[in-house]
Amino acid sequence: MAGPIIQCENVTKRFGGVTAVDDVSLTIAQGEFFALLGPSGCGKTTLLRMLAGLEVPDSGRILIDGRDMAGIPANRRPVNMVFQSYAVFPHMNVADNVGYGLKVEGIAASERRARVADALALVQLGGLEARMPDQLSGGQRQRVALARALIKRPLVLLLDEPLSALDAKLREQMRSELAQLQHKVGISFVFVTHDQDEALAMAGRCAVMDKGKLEQVAAPADLYERPASRFVADFIGSVNLFQGTPRLESGRVILATTELGDVICAGAAPSPLPSQAWAALRPEKMSLSDSGEGIPGTLRHIAYLGRESLYEVELPDGKRIKIRRPSGDAIRDFSAGDNVQVSWPDGAAVLLLS
Repeated sequence: MAGPIIQCENVTKRFGGVTAVDDVSLTIAQGEFFALLGPSGCGKTTLLRMLAGLEVPDSGRILIDGRDMAGIPANRRPVNMVFQSYAVFPHMNVADNVGYGLKVEGIAASERRARVADALALVQLGGLEARMPDQLSGGQRQRVALARALIKRPLVLLLDEPLSALDAKLREQMRSELAQLQHKVGISFVFVTHDQDEALAMAGRCAVMDKGKLEQVAAPADLYERPASRFVADFIGSVNLFQGTPRLESGRVILATTELGDVICAGAAPSPLPSQAWAALRPEKMSLSDSGEGIPGTLRHIAYLGRESLYEVELPDGKRIKIRRPSGDAIRDFSAGDNVQVSWPDGAAVLLLS
């Protein structure tokens, strides 16, 4: 990974008695597409606003390109921000919107026109310079906001939930376009979202936040396959969690659970072993059959999702779990109320200590 463009060192921000960002230390590399991910109120937008200079940390330091940002106002930072609402000026046409920042800086009109044309070509809006915002679609208005932010050639582009106002189909299209745009311009993107699919689809690394704290910073595959906590496992995708007592057996961790019996867990054994831990099983790693070995259960609900189906199974103790399988993958057609057997391969479960 390239050298750091952003360094947060023990950054804390409080609003009255609420700690919005709690002792966060984080490094973001040059040229990285980085996502801040978490539920509403977790502190991700506050952290982004501190990077932008719109909020001031109560303690800790923020460095951008090696320079301490303490006392540096938002308009003098080497970053630019795209807001959730886009904040496109309704009384200005596309060209004037995109070139506004350059005009404020006193850039000559001829240079402004050239840079506006380049920026609009970059976001695939060439030829729309004269259009007004109310003549644009939601996706086009978002591209105007992106062009306006990129035209000043920042070192970092900060994006605060920029896809949330779009419909599902356009949002999926814009994910791909944003990732391609970031690759093309080569600058760091820091992207805030509560949508795990967006983060996993676009970012090279994600920081998962909860209650102002960093829960885990990792690549999308690591967050999904090797979550560091129950919160991360539950927030990133769907998961079945089982509490139990761990023991070591032939170098492997075996978790004795009430619902599943002994569960073999992947990964190295922690030292010392805690008295209680959890096993996380992803729904797609579990299988369903009408015979053979496994944990007995009763099929309560089937949701057909196109290429896959989601089965909800009630175990003997009343706990319900989810199993995700490709549609047509089952031995036979199941119906709600059927008695079934649930199984999974050794090592499919991940051991979680917290």
